[in-house]
Amino acid sequence: MHGAGNDYVYVNCFDEQPPADITATAIAMSDRHKGIGADGLILICPSEQADARMRMFNADGSESEMCGNGIRCVAKYVYDHGICSQENLKIETGNGVLDLQLEVSGSIAHRVRVNMGRPILKSSDIPTSLAGDPPVNVPLHVAGRDLMVTCVSMGNPHCITFIDELSDEWVYGVGPEIENHPAFPNRVNAEFIQVVSPTEINMRVWERGSGETQACGTGACASLVAGVLAGLTERRVLCHLLGGDLELEWSETDEVFMTGEAVEVFHGKWPVG
Repeated sequence: MHGAGNDYVYVNCFDEQPPADITATAIAMSDRHKGIGADGLILICPSEQADARMRMFNADGSESEMCGNGIRCVAKYVYDHGICSQENLKIETGNGVLDLQLEVSGSIAHRVRVNMGRPILKSSDIPTSLAGDPPVNVPLHVAGRDLMVTCVSMGNPHCITFIDELSDEWVYGVGPEIENHPAFPNRVNAEFIQVVSPTEINMRVWERGSGETQACGTGACASLVAGVLAGLTERRVLCHLLGGDLELEWSETDEVFMTGEAVEVFHGKWPVG
């Protein structure tokens, strides 16, 4: 399935056991030449406190706390495949239990609105050693450049750079260096944002553990928060990503909402053992 082109392989762990070696399985499945090809692997598991639990693994096998595009697809799968019949769902993640509202047509969920919760703004919780709670427009020397960056966590860490024009040089030349910069002890996702207007942005992202992806839901939400904190955007924004658009809102109650598509592409069997 994919949300705005951010594609993952999903395993229904209500019906079968998780892979014995999840890291190796995520790496093998995600390989776009010798595997299925994906940005990573997501397990849809039973939960004692929600309708389902999501576990998300990057293409390099590392586990992440949260995936905004992935959780929309988890909600779609849970509804479309009869695990839960209600259109309002709760999904457990590494960043707590999140509420989701499905837009359903013909018994199929097509779009999902997610309450992504409150952004994490304390630098030690993001985590980053950069100054500020959160760091807003602070200097970061990386890849031979002096950047001004803003850092936010949406359950996983993000470093946002506002630039005049998006390019491969930023994403592939600077993105990996930001991901592995010592200012980020758990590594970090790197977002590059071009502000079109106070209500519209273009975004490309270098994701921690996966490289460039077509979209990043938590990164889009973090970029909205960063845009507001930096005085560049309003609290409601349309975000254009390589794989599609996301509608974002940072509400007056401090919660961030994201709405976007969720698409099932195909299903199949993966040999085990």
